[in-house]
Amino acid sequence: MCGFVGFTGVLEKRKEILNNMMSRIIHRGPDSAGEFIGENVALGFRRLSIIDLEGGSQPIYNEDGSVVIVFNGEIYNFMELREELAAKGHIFKTRTDTEVLVHGFEEYGESLARRLRGMFAFIIYDRKSGVIYGARDYFGIKPYYYYKTSDGNYLFASEIKSFLEHPEFEKKLNHRALRPYLTFQYSSLNETFFEGVYKIPPAHYFTLKDGKFTTTRYWDADFTEKAGEFDKYVNDIDRTVNESVAAHRISDVKVGAFLSGGVDSSYITASLMPDKTFSVGFDYNKFNETNYANELSDKLGIDNYRKLITADECFDAFPDIQYHMDEPQSNPSSVPLYFLARLAREQVTVVLSGEGADEIYAGYEWYDETPAMQKYKKIPKPLRVAAAGIAKRLPYFKGHDFIIKSSGNPEDYFIGQALVWDEKDAMKVLKPDYRVGPSVREVTAPIYARVKGKSELDKKQYLDLNLWLPGDILLKADKMSMASSLELRVPFLDRVVMEQAQAIPHEYKINGKNTKYIFRKAANKTLPDEWADRKKMGFPVPIRYWLREDKYYNIVKSYFTSEYAAEFFDTEMLMKLLDEHKAEKANNQRQIWTVFTFLVWYKRFFIDEK
Repeated sequence: MCGFVGFTGVLEKRKEILNNMMSRIIHRGPDSAGEFIGENVALGFRRLSIIDLEGGSQPIYNEDGSVVIVFNGEIYNFMELREELAAKGHIFKTRTDTEVLVHGFEEYGESLARRLRGMFAFIIYDRKSGVIYGARDYFGIKPYYYYKTSDGNYLFASEIKSFLEHPEFEKKLNHRALRPYLTFQYSSLNETFFEGVYKIPPAHYFTLKDGKFTTTRYWDADFTEKAGEFDKYVNDIDRTVNESVAAHRISDVKVGAFLSGGVDSSYITASLMPDKTFSVGFDYNKFNETNYANELSDKLGIDNYRKLITADECFDAFPDIQYHMDEPQSNPSSVPLYFLARLAREQVTVVLSGEGADEIYAGYEWYDETPAMQKYKKIPKPLRVAAAGIAKRLPYFKGHDFIIKSSGNPEDYFIGQALVWDEKDAMKVLKPDYRVGPSVREVTAPIYARVKGKSELDKKQYLDLNLWLPGDILLKADKMSMASSLELRVPFLDRVVMEQAQAIPHEYKINGKNTKYIFRKAANKTLPDEWADRKKMGFPVPIRYWLREDKYYNIVKSYFTSEYAAEFFDTEMLMKLLDEHKAEKANNQRQIWTVFTFLVWYKRFFIDEK
């Protein structure tokens, strides 16, 4: 919906600083701007008009102007909350969900966040008490960053790049971020690639008073099975998904849908029945699956807008893509998503998308077990754990990974849906100054500790929900859509949907027939078998083939052999990977792309950005 900035402290030219910070994120809100400059706090807002087009400008205040807010997101239960608050005597001047947050804070204080249903990141300033209160939504759909200056002031924003305009922000590369990034492909820490800049974690609120900053978790997922009839669960899922889609369609502007042809986006589309859907593929052999989306749109009587992307377009746009991401993120699907959002913005202001279904309904293949694994797991777990411990200490051999993954302890091998550079290889390619930062195990261990004693599937889903989903899937969804001033909504990532999904028995989710099996059966009430049962496709990008063409090989080579690359990496090792890949002696595209992404990002922010 929008973007915000804010900072504490009394500085000269606060209005000018605030406006410069807001200009950095004008893409998040091109329709209008607003500001509040108080005693010790300045708040700025860029608006993308969605609800109450006339009266929804921010900041918004309570009746006497003592409480002020800037807010990014949508609250889907705001009408119920508004009625409740009005009954308690609160007076409303607009039709916006934003004003509900102001009065909600007056009434509920720090417990406000757990009452909300929606996607949100906001700052509320209480001028009487001097308290600043903010919160980020349950799943991390909306980004939220903060920074403490050397003078003890705080900066807050929807995007890190706005901090570059603040005179007290010291732009430095965080040496600790690069090591885990090479393995995870995204920024996996609460600290970011900019030293001193941190993320407000999903499902957390914070308070800042008298210089003391504290964060508190207000919600957590609980994968605890509840027995129930299969058919009843199917009907309940279908009803809940359709209800969530109905809640997420609330808007005073046009709403469309992203459509890939897979079950997740197809289910959303069939429930929403928008006027328009949007799909992209690649102008390359076997990398265009838009025909599935077009066929379903025809069946539903919906206009489907499609675009085929060329390699030239992708490489030309890549520096801008990494600029909008704020931090390096090498998931190849960020590229088509950037172009998909641009295509959709030509027609609509809001789109619904299928992110989150795989995490909450268990859709990833890595959640499943092969027949061989199922047979091996008949061996008592203590013996399997012991065998895995031995295997980890030995040089690689055939069956090495199988033994470890069959141990029954995902803590020992599962880091989420991306594993690019093996940790040992990452340490080898990095220069000594960048072999710092947490190990992969140190990143995942605190998350696993919260679900100690749970099943393997529960642990895997919980890790992805807390690491992969906010760090990769949702971050690129927000940043790539907002780069084109497009609001993206995710009906599967809804508090009510999650409460139901986390109770589904394991055998209903994964049972040897398919992943997220029961979800597919629910979708099948609306979709034909071909769409409901289709295997997960992902968003394939022909990077492997591009890197074997002279033009794109040379683009990457220019980065790998640059003077700044040598600060971070063993560039001879990088060129060996690139040359072996080009000669088709190996498939190194993911390692190459992850390093290339970081270097493109670094050049954009630390060399081009003076």
